[in-house]
Amino acid sequence: MNNTNAQLSAPGSASAPAARNAVLRIPPASPAAAAAYFGASLAFHADVSDVASALAGDADPGFVVIDTRSTASWDQGHLPGAVHLPTALIPEQAETLLDKAVPVVTYCWGPGCNGATRAALALARLGFQVKEMLGGFEYWAREGFEFETWEGRERRDADPLTAPVDTGDCGC
Repeated sequence: MNNTNAQLSAPGSASAPAARNAVLRIPPASPAAAAAYFGASLAFHADVSDVASALAGDADPGFVVIDTRSTASWDQGHLPGAVHLPTALIPEQAETLLDKAVPVVTYCWGPGCNGATRAALALARLGFQVKEMLGGFEYWAREGFEFETWEGRERRDADPLTAPVDTGDCGC
C-alpha cells in the first residue's frame, strides 16, 4: 500500500482520514481561529517594507523605531532616525527616552535573533504599545533601504530573494 494514499484513523475516531503528509498531520485551524491568530500577529509585528514606507513620507509615521542592539552593532548600521536603546538598558532608560503615547517598533539583527522580541516584552511590561519589526536590520539592508553607520549613510542593492527587482511593491 502506498503511504501517500493510506487512510489511518485519528485517535478516538474510526472514520477520520489520516494526514497525507507532515503538513496536514495536524489539521489547519478553523477559519475563525486562523483569523484571530493572524489578526493578533499583525498587532504584534510590522514588516520591514511597511516600516520603510511609513518612515519615507514627510508626515510623522506615528511610531518610533528602537534599535535594541549593542553600540558596536549600532555603529555597523542602523535605521535612519532610530533611537538606540539596547535591551539591557530599557528598564532604566525607556521612560526618559520614549513617550508612552507613541507606539514603539523594535528591531535587532534579523530573523535568527530574538533580541527585538525581548526588548518588545520589556517595553510592554513598562506600559508601552509595541510591535516587533520582522526581519530586523538584516532584511532592512537586504531589501535595499538606506541605513546609517558610524561612517555615514549606505545603501546596498536589493537582494532579489527579499525584494522585488523592478518595483517597490511586492504585492503583499
